[in-house]
Amino acid sequence: MSLPLVPVKNVVLFPGLSLPLAVGRQKSIAAIEDAQKSSDKNILVVTQKNVDTENVSFNDLHHIGTRASIRKVSTLDRNKEVTVLGLTRVRIKKIDITGPFLKAEYEELPHLRSEGTAAEALQRSILEQVKKMESYTNPKGVGFIAQMLHQLQDLASEVYLLTTILNMEQEKSQQILETDNLLDAMSILYEFLTHEVQVLEVQSQIASKTHSQLSQQQREHILRQQMEAIREELGEKDSANGDISTLKEKLKKSDLPDYVKKEVERELRRLEQMSNQAHDYQLLRSYLEFVADLPWNRHSEDKLDLAHAKNILNEEHYDLEDVKGRILEHLAVLKLNPKAKAPIICFVGAPGVGKTSLGESIARALGRKFERMSLGGLHDESELRGHRRTYVGAMPGRILQAIRRSGSSNPILMMDEIDKLGRDFRGDPAAALMEILDPSQNTAFRDNYLDLPYDLSKVFFILTANSLESIPAPLLDRLEVIRLAGYTEDDKVAIAKKYLIPMRLKEAGLNADQLNLSDAVLKKMIRDYTREAGLREVSRLIGKLARKVAVKVAEDPESVVHLKIADISTFLGPEKFFKDQLRKEPTVGVVAGLAWTPYGGDVLYVEASLLPGGKGLTLTGQLGEVMKESAQAAQSYIWSHFKQFGLETELLRKSGVHIHVPEGATPKDGPSAGVTMATALASLYRSCPVRSDTAMTGEITLSGLVLPIGGLKEKTLAAHRAGIKRLIAPMGNQKDLVEIPKNVLNEIEFVFVEVLDEVFANSLLVKSA
Repeated sequence: MSLPLVPVKNVVLFPGLSLPLAVGRQKSIAAIEDAQKSSDKNILVVTQKNVDTENVSFNDLHHIGTRASIRKVSTLDRNKEVTVLGLTRVRIKKIDITGPFLKAEYEELPHLRSEGTAAEALQRSILEQVKKMESYTNPKGVGFIAQMLHQLQDLASEVYLLTTILNMEQEKSQQILETDNLLDAMSILYEFLTHEVQVLEVQSQIASKTHSQLSQQQREHILRQQMEAIREELGEKDSANGDISTLKEKLKKSDLPDYVKKEVERELRRLEQMSNQAHDYQLLRSYLEFVADLPWNRHSEDKLDLAHAKNILNEEHYDLEDVKGRILEHLAVLKLNPKAKAPIICFVGAPGVGKTSLGESIARALGRKFERMSLGGLHDESELRGHRRTYVGAMPGRILQAIRRSGSSNPILMMDEIDKLGRDFRGDPAAALMEILDPSQNTAFRDNYLDLPYDLSKVFFILTANSLESIPAPLLDRLEVIRLAGYTEDDKVAIAKKYLIPMRLKEAGLNADQLNLSDAVLKKMIRDYTREAGLREVSRLIGKLARKVAVKVAEDPESVVHLKIADISTFLGPEKFFKDQLRKEPTVGVVAGLAWTPYGGDVLYVEASLLPGGKGLTLTGQLGEVMKESAQAAQSYIWSHFKQFGLETELLRKSGVHIHVPEGATPKDGPSAGVTMATALASLYRSCPVRSDTAMTGEITLSGLVLPIGGLKEKTLAAHRAGIKRLIAPMGNQKDLVEIPKNVLNEIEFVFVEVLDEVFANSLLVKSA
């Protein structure tokens, strides 16, 4: 037999009793609606073991429940109020969780029956305890519950009704429902009643004792006196004093600075004079506990072994020599000058290049504690500075909370996503960070909650960002920026083989022999299934492969998968990206440019067409203001040199120009497309095709100068991915070649220029006379 099942929290439904249920989970609502379609409107009601579990399975439920009939259903907002009547006890055998609602197979259990002197004796004892309880809780209504019980026809119904009326805890109620012997169920109920009567007797004695001591002036302290009387009965009268003694001992062991001790002693005297029932008692105690927990003079000893630190950094991260070198420099300085202040480093790079994981490796290399906090979307500066203790729910700021968690005054504290800080009427978190990060100010940082100077100068702050554009200049001025550029294809293959594949195989429970990925397969995955500067998606793809292989190994433990290029689409589906392809043939008015984004470099085509009979300059492709101005500057340069290009003024007057940058749904901006647009116009007006193996980048002026740009490394890596063989760049960027990997330099020819005429000479295919 099977019926829809509704799991319930904190209540137990017994046969013969009605129970109102508030149903909010979608599967439970669906179960109610399905049950209403049947003629008997029957449903299974089962209590779940853990009230915090939302998506329950067979093991999350008690296996004894109640078959019930739906009596009434009403809808309130998105929830349903359902009244059910318990019919019989049932044992749940199996649950189907795959459908729109839970459905269970069950078997019905017999109704409990018992006769004889033992049952009668227990019944009388229970009724006697019920009357005693009523005499304490409802003196005027003694015997009311007994009258209700006389109307029932059997002992089991009496037990179930009493269990529900007495509001027994869920575990006891479920125990009674699951009991197959009525005498056992009655014994559980009798024990509960006896305990409750004893508690009521003690409460009555305490109330009488307290009442005799009351006077007119003492009435406002009634609750405190009752609590003291309770503690006296339990032998815990001195527990409050004991708590304060414990707190004093904790503060004594905290090695507080002298200026902190003075404030703490004053607050301790206040605490001792307060009643532990006073509103401020817990607030003040929490404050003093926070003071005691802070590591005022506790710090980690730095590991100043440069060789050890270098080995750790090399083991966990590929390349990133600039970062590793900077950490080793700091270690060397600490070795020579132990009082040197920690730097404030900001890692800037695309997602997935290893910014966050670098922080953990640096902590290991230095032997310090590591704490991480995300600043993305933070709008309220009180999140950093803390809330004043006068506010309800006041808390320390995130900075001091992180230091308390670390247990050290010199942890490595990583602040992620600093470029995504917000600001509103609650303040500017970036302004608060300026004090926190400034070495000349953070020696005496005052958190609003702590309201005492705390030295942050020993903390090694590491910040991360995808872009520097949104970081305020005063804050940026305090940071030592280290850029983490994207990885080349060969770098990604090396990282995948050394770090990602072993990690993902371990997660999937596989060994290295069960999944073999060649370099060619990895390159295919990187080219056709990812488009990123980092390796997050590559890691996910390897994880996906590992899980699919795990399925095969689980079915056949002897399985070994040697993945071939032709098999990739079987495991990962169709290709998601196509490699940036240059035009196979040189084309008039079409030029390959290069762009920088927070997610790495990209190839950007610029197309130009003449519009006979049109006027002016038409720009499409979601171009930003700077890019539009670059197009206007390019057109002005071409027009001002019309004789040099052999142009007729009639052509310029009677023809408009349309410049389009494909992928129109993506916003684009920046000055570095100036040379690209100028070359597209020059190609168009002179009817000269542009070399298809060449890409370019650079800002231009009206006089034809080519100015340096940023992000040359990222743009070069994008050109390398696209198969570009020549790259035209400003002469001012020649110094940036040292940042570009050697294998990329060997495959791309760089042409550095100072003026537009040099760009045209190296990109346009002029027809020979």
